[in-house]
Amino acid sequence: MNFHKFKVAIQNSPVFSGRDAARLGTRQTMYNQLTNWQRKGLIIQLKRGLYVLGGPDRKIEPSALFLSGQLYAPSYVSLEYALALHGLIPEMVTTVTAVTTKNPASFKTELGGFEYQHIKREAFRGFKAAKDPAGLTYFIAEPEKAVVDFIYLNLPRFKRGDLEIFAQSYRFQNLESLNLKKLKTYAGLFAATKLVDVINGFSRFAREARKP
Repeated sequence: MNFHKFKVAIQNSPVFSGRDAARLGTRQTMYNQLTNWQRKGLIIQLKRGLYVLGGPDRKIEPSALFLSGQLYAPSYVSLEYALALHGLIPEMVTTVTAVTTKNPASFKTELGGFEYQHIKREAFRGFKAAKDPAGLTYFIAEPEKAVVDFIYLNLPRFKRGDLEIFAQSYRFQNLESLNLKKLKTYAGLFAATKLVDVINGFSRFAREARKP
């Protein structure tokens, strides 16, 4: 199969696997073709066995948010990337950060960087499905869960009763939209006493920030 025929056959898929390609021709021949097309820049390998068409040939443009879930599942976007998207921190975050019940992982691709941190299965909640500009589904933490995930995975940096760190070190902002009851509920999922104490402090900080 030449590349034009392959491109036409696969263009409606935002990403494709080696197995997807193998179904379109003789298995070994297609695997050899993938290597050849990758070398020519016609396709991009995101990780072993997962690809996208090169930019000029892509009919669907997958977002980094969508690709995050395709690269490593189960996972959902959280931590710094989600905090920035929700407007809770001012920094621009380029690497997509996510949490997973699997081992930590990271991927560097031509379409961006992706990092995954582990949380226990009992705490793998508090996220929702959303659509990217191409209409592709991805999963992202609710604002409250992004806060809790971030604090939990950086817990050694926080001290009980230290409220200044939220403004000075992390510059949390736009906290008026947060549901403080949800913060407490999500913190309880981790069964970590220090986390609950720090989240209680964060809630006090958020209430103070709301005052005129």
